[in-house]
Amino acid sequence: MVEKKVLDIIELMDVILGDTSVPKNIRKAVSDAKEKLKTEDDLSGRISSAVYALDSVSEDINMPMHARTQIWAVLSALEAIKRE
Repeated sequence: MVEKKVLDIIELMDVILGDTSVPKNIRKAVSDAKEKLKTEDDLSGRISSAVYALDSVSEDINMPMHARTQIWAVLSALEAIKRE
């Protein structure tokens, strides 16, 4: 069940990665977070690493508003899984 939620989050990240209006540095951070979620480490560590990578760019001034909203949605979903 939790792995299904992680896969759903990865799909949300893919939407951000496919959006060319999102600056390259933000797409790189999303890509890094996605790769961290795909590792075989324990779930808590994977989520923490992904949150850290995304949190660093979530307030980037160059990010389009729709991308910021999507990243906040991803962060919220990750935090919800972490609390379970």
